[in-house]
Amino acid sequence: MTTMADVARRAGVSVATVSHVLNGTRPVRPGTRDAVLGAIDALGYTHNTLARSLVTARTRSIGLAVSAISNPYFTEILQGVEAGALAAGYSLLLADPHDDPHRERTVVQLLHERRVDGMIVAPSAEPAEMVAYLARREVPTVFLDRLVGDGHDQVCADNTGPVRQLVEHLADRGHTRIGLVAGLPGLSTTTERVQGYREGLHARGLPFAPELLASGNSEAAGAQDATRQLLAAPAPPTALVTANNAMTIGALRALRERGLEVPRDIALACFDDFSWADLFTPRLTVIAQPSREIGAAAVRLLLARLEQPDRPPRTVRLPCDFVHRTSCGCPEPAPAAPPSAQERNPTP
Repeated sequence: MTTMADVARRAGVSVATVSHVLNGTRPVRPGTRDAVLGAIDALGYTHNTLARSLVTARTRSIGLAVSAISNPYFTEILQGVEAGALAAGYSLLLADPHDDPHRERTVVQLLHERRVDGMIVAPSAEPAEMVAYLARREVPTVFLDRLVGDGHDQVCADNTGPVRQLVEHLADRGHTRIGLVAGLPGLSTTTERVQGYREGLHARGLPFAPELLASGNSEAAGAQDATRQLLAAPAPPTALVTANNAMTIGALRALRERGLEVPRDIALACFDDFSWADLFTPRLTVIAQPSREIGAAAVRLLLARLEQPDRPPRTVRLPCDFVHRTSCGCPEPAPAAPPSAQERNPTP
């Protein structure tokens, strides 16, 4: 069995230097590091991470508790977390709480019992029990996508401003009856997006009509029911905003049931982009969240907390992009003009 001493002899360095390369406990010159890594590859050495964790009290692992992993938005967040963790030499332990507060508390405890160095959690609508568990045990934690109040490391996208932008855009298209399919009550994302909806109406001098706001509970089936409810109003909406990508699918199903065509019969604008949004007919006008960057930022916040346990907590908000397509009723954007001869061959 190959040992660390074998690696050290092969690389022409001390065992301590090999340890520093493997554990990241001290800077090592690039040439020396390359020699050690080359010796590891040549000898097929496998580092004993269990022994290292007993010495350092670190497992170099992160617990990630995220609901709705099948949702493309959270899948991209997961990719950002995984890439950031891997780059820092950490592995991930993953659990899906299914947005259930009791299950959430259980899976967080199970991750903690596996001695992860810290947690990244997308909290449920009722996270108090889970947050209290982590606080009592002083587990370094970053909350992502949904906020849980001051005093915690958190990262999310801007929610209020982008929804306001969607509503204002639809109002500028002449719509005065704009409906919102909102998310699960209790989530900070839901509260903030509803606030953006109301701000957009106010900015364009439109009254808030309670019958034009329905909860889709952040999932497709709920959004289908919510859209049916909105369409059954005495004066139904002529434009619709959906507050996440799963609810966009549910809303589209309900519109198809009624034989309504977007945007001829009703305009549609959505919070969340996804890879096939521009393959729909019409192509979906959306707010695109920086999903992978949210995941990567959560890892950076957690690593900073591990390095400086007493530093002040931070809340990081990342900007979104308005992706203007055609489901809002706007004409198809003209294709970009080809570059001129001068642009193709600039003068030196």
